[in-house]
Amino acid sequence: MRKKRVLLFSEGFGTGHTGAAYALAEGIRLLNPDVQCRVIELGKFLNPTVAPWILSAYRKTVSSQPKLVGMMYKTQYHKSLNRLTRAALHRVFYTHAKKVVEQLRPDLIICSHPIPAAVISRLKQQGLDIPLYTLITDYDAHGSWVNPEADRYLVSTSRVKSILTGRGVPPELVTVTGIPVHPKFWERSNKTLLRKELGLADIPTVLIMGGGWGLMFGQDVMDSLTARMDQIQLIFCMGSNDKLVARMRSTPLLNHPNVKILGYSSEINKLMDASDLLITKPGGMTCTEGQAKGIPMLFYSAIPGQEEKNCQYFVELGLAEVLDSQVVDKWFSLLLREYAGIEEQRRRRLALERQQPHNCASTVLHLLGKTADGPAELRSTRAQARTEEAVYVTP
Repeated sequence: MRKKRVLLFSEGFGTGHTGAAYALAEGIRLLNPDVQCRVIELGKFLNPTVAPWILSAYRKTVSSQPKLVGMMYKTQYHKSLNRLTRAALHRVFYTHAKKVVEQLRPDLIICSHPIPAAVISRLKQQGLDIPLYTLITDYDAHGSWVNPEADRYLVSTSRVKSILTGRGVPPELVTVTGIPVHPKFWERSNKTLLRKELGLADIPTVLIMGGGWGLMFGQDVMDSLTARMDQIQLIFCMGSNDKLVARMRSTPLLNHPNVKILGYSSEINKLMDASDLLITKPGGMTCTEGQAKGIPMLFYSAIPGQEEKNCQYFVELGLAEVLDSQVVDKWFSLLLREYAGIEEQRRRRLALERQQPHNCASTVLHLLGKTADGPAELRSTRAQARTEEAVYVTP
């Protein structure tokens, strides 16, 4: 009997869209190995020469002109991509998309970025008979996500569902699944054992993430962060910004045994478990991973638009605060004086019924007519299959 096939399309604008696609694919594989998944950044796959130039231009614009990015987001907020735009995208960048779909023969296509969602929608308009699910990877829904050909929307919250239904999407086509995170974020590891494994001191620890491109904050915050290095351990994870990593490692102030400076890491799940506080940009994926680990978060430098909405959502939920030097001082004092209380609050957050990070993968399998392992079986399977990672404890 032929296995079910799920094809996930994304684009490399930032790291969250593709990260969500891979997370969902890994979750589906873990819950039901009989379902085959493949993730493709469609533009890069079809145009390996042109795509890097476009992504580089986007990166520079986000870094140097965030207000322009925010203005474009807001002025187009209520607008879907029109037929002319979809046709132009297809002709210029995606003329071979149909051939890719025909060759891979998926039973379901999931798009975690608006552009491939628009391209597949156009193909469905021309007769493609494959269900299209749109996976929205933030805590807001820009109009560009909406296509009448989409068969279902997988969204983060009921608020996002309300935004879509307000734009005319039938409510039965919108399923609140949460944003998927990799199975490595589905369980929490023993903090003491992880710190030993990672070569960290067993003291209050703060993880500072610079985003996929290593973006940073101001000197006043840096001064507050480094003021208590003798008592609080700092882990800087600066993504793919190798120049920034080298500059930080050559900075005398940061040459301290309680300071670790990392570039790109595939072990963010372990770093979050080993840490007590997360400082990060409010990207949709990172926020959701932090929520899955129950770690309190401080947000800095939100890109105007979707990151502002992400920030607003988690602050209103009581899981995060907006970063400034005074907030850093407050939290560092809490870590030193009320450490046990902070850890207990984290355990309580993880015990909440809504904390089901495998829900998106389970939902897709259900819609495919496939079964998924229950949480108890899942924990047992992971504990047996990944004993080399850490000892898992019940929150």
